[in-house]
Amino acid sequence: MTDAVMGTKGVHVQSGPCLGAELTDEEKEIINSVIVRAEKMEAMEQERIGRLVNRLDNMKKAVCGDGVSRCLLCGEQLGAGGDRSVVCEDCKKNMCTKCGVQANARPRSVWLCKICSEQREVWKRSGAWFFKGLPKQFLPSPMPISRARDPSPQKSPAAPPAAVQTQAPVASELDKLLHSNLMKCLCLMQYIAFVSATLGSLEFTLLYDQGNNSLHCSIIRAKGLKPMDSNGLADPYVKLHLLPGASKSNKLRTKTLRNTRNPTWNETLVYHGLTDEDMQRKTLRISVCDEDKFGHNEFIGETRVALKKLKFNQKKNFYVCLERVVQTKRTSTAGGARGIALYEDEEGAELEERGRILISLMYSSQLSRLIVGVIRCVHLAAMDANGYSDPFVKICLKPDMGKKAKNKTQIKKKTLNPEFNEEFSYEIKHAELAKKTLDISVWDYDIGKCNDYIGGCQLGITAKGERLKHWYECLKNKDKKIERWHTLLNENHVSSD
Repeated sequence: MTDAVMGTKGVHVQSGPCLGAELTDEEKEIINSVIVRAEKMEAMEQERIGRLVNRLDNMKKAVCGDGVSRCLLCGEQLGAGGDRSVVCEDCKKNMCTKCGVQANARPRSVWLCKICSEQREVWKRSGAWFFKGLPKQFLPSPMPISRARDPSPQKSPAAPPAAVQTQAPVASELDKLLHSNLMKCLCLMQYIAFVSATLGSLEFTLLYDQGNNSLHCSIIRAKGLKPMDSNGLADPYVKLHLLPGASKSNKLRTKTLRNTRNPTWNETLVYHGLTDEDMQRKTLRISVCDEDKFGHNEFIGETRVALKKLKFNQKKNFYVCLERVVQTKRTSTAGGARGIALYEDEEGAELEERGRILISLMYSSQLSRLIVGVIRCVHLAAMDANGYSDPFVKICLKPDMGKKAKNKTQIKKKTLNPEFNEEFSYEIKHAELAKKTLDISVWDYDIGKCNDYIGGCQLGITAKGERLKHWYECLKNKDKKIERWHTLLNENHVSSD
């Protein structure tokens, strides 16, 4: 019997006449997938470094001065009657203070021109400071996958002696091929593991509160993050997105911690208005980024959690290695230039979500009034050029209630997740309430022109689903406040007051 022993020091396959050592198509596909993944990662890294180098080259081409009597970058006159002159620590050229960057270096602070500062950033962000250059790497070519074999090969009644003599050499070659391919696969897997490990690790917890329809994400700490600044440290923060449908309306982020590769946040970020259905189809993307003082925030690494893996009302702890995810969807120009992916989900063809609203209803038998509470909205559609809205909510009890039936909340500035906590009441007999419809609409406030309609919904006996159920429970349970989340629909509204 032929034995194959794999130890921690290597792989040993005993040679022999057995032909079963040949790699199967499935094994070849696994190895090829590892090779393809490594090639994609390498191509992404080369593209990222190329953008950095191109930016540096463009800055060098834009030089206007001589660096002696005139500022190296902008060409302004230096000295008497001109701007104050400082000397770049690296290139020793003169420049004005507007074109320089003051770096905090020990034992004293120094000035760098923006070109040399960018040169240091390229050296740092490309990893050249560690490798002392950018070594070119070669990856093995994918192996061809053979065609399906005949399941019942015919055996010759008598094999010629020459064939018997070549059995051992063929088996030996297969052993060598197997050993070589396993070593290549192992090296590639170690390479990928090394890349992941150098990005750092992240510790966090997730809890879905089913009763309140909220997802609590507690970001605890990160360790061993990739150094992103010239001082060998980083300014990390964490941001969250819900997929599919990543947008500003469902982005949450922690505070930024300065000059550390081992940050401790201990921050809890909460998504409101998540339903059980959302938990089955949504994925949480957790990204760690480096905040740059020039505004060019850079992606460090990320992890993703399918929310359907969580058990309701049970906290789950995570300790994961950050990954640089291979991108298969387009990225925006701005995001790509910073190395931060703006992912498009596979379900991007779905109707745009207009947002959700949390409403409370209670009929007070003592006051003979319907009390409507507008609590909050989440994930509203952005209506302004800055990517936000200035939302307010209008409610109206129809029909035949006149102006006294119309109410609206205060305006919340520059937010897609406003919190109102306002209540309105309508004097009406309980018997008449079943004939009424409560119209709820959310608007974006614009100065000097018509307000933009974001979305709305109607509660009443003509409604369906959760909207009908909410109205029915209010009628059935007097003096009991009942809260429900409702999806905002793009219904036909012409204008707002």
